[in-house]
Amino acid sequence: MDGAPHDAASDQDLLARHAAGDTRAFGELVRRHRDRLWAVAIRTLGDREEAADAVQDALVSAYRAAHTFRGRSAVTTWLHRITVNACLDRARKAASRRTSPIAETEHLEQLLEPHESAAAPTERGDVHRELIAAMRTLPPDQRAALVLVDMQGYPVAEAARILDVPAGTVKSRCARGRARLLPLLAHLRTGRPAAESDRRRNRTGAKSVPPGPEPSDADAVRDGGGRA
Repeated sequence: MDGAPHDAASDQDLLARHAAGDTRAFGELVRRHRDRLWAVAIRTLGDREEAADAVQDALVSAYRAAHTFRGRSAVTTWLHRITVNACLDRARKAASRRTSPIAETEHLEQLLEPHESAAAPTERGDVHRELIAAMRTLPPDQRAALVLVDMQGYPVAEAARILDVPAGTVKSRCARGRARLLPLLAHLRTGRPAAESDRRRNRTGAKSVPPGPEPSDADAVRDGGGRA
């Protein structure tokens, strides 16, 4: 097919080529966007197998629906919307299923992305696991909004396009989610998990110090800095 090489073509051109029968175009789109789609899925679902299945479901849906793309948003927005919807479907189905404490611990131990798990400091891994565990207590809609805005760094307007809801709805979901997370994550303002703080106090014999002012809602959960 005529046109720019696959690695130089725009996302929209690649999607159009795929819809027209180019067998390599969709693979290039996957290569470009899979890491961010995976990051959204693992942070939304908190489970590697569920996240992998959600990304696979989303890519299959995008592969089949390429001919319906009309260019009213960026291809990356379209792909993220499909991925978030696949995650929300799985999160809602999983909400009624209970997991044992042992299984829950096993899941949390697997949350770090491969490139982080080998080199990240233990303390950072502990904080990450606490954050993801707290996120899993939220309703799926609030969780998805916070993942996009506070963890992936999307502006609210872009998150609204991905979620296909008004910007005000995204702000509301983020605010409610942060309010629910604040009591669970307030101890992270010290830079280390509560258990580590307790161990250090026990070793030094220091008395417990009354907590200082609470952090802002955004400080309690931000990991990458989305903008409201």
